[in-house]
Amino acid sequence: MSATVRIPTILRTYTSGTGEVSADGGTLAEVLDSLESNYPGLRARILDDAGALRRFVNVYVADDDVRFIGGLAAPVPDGTKISIIPAVAGG
Repeated sequence: MSATVRIPTILRTYTSGTGEVSADGGTLAEVLDSLESNYPGLRARILDDAGALRRFVNVYVADDDVRFIGGLAAPVPDGTKISIIPAVAGG
């Protein structure tokens, strides 16, 4: 299964500036493994040292926040768009 992953500007150094990349996998964890094999270092910016999603990074499969649909086990249907969105703070 293949998904399109939207890469935020701050992480595009890992994808040679590309804003959307393809990745394979039936779950979010598998998609992140696929991303890591093609773009080394990217997964470490999305997951913490314990292997959980970093709290300041939001990930959406289609329009669903993965924290509410299974986290890393969230299903990724073929052709789905995944968005990685870092939290933004201001003041």
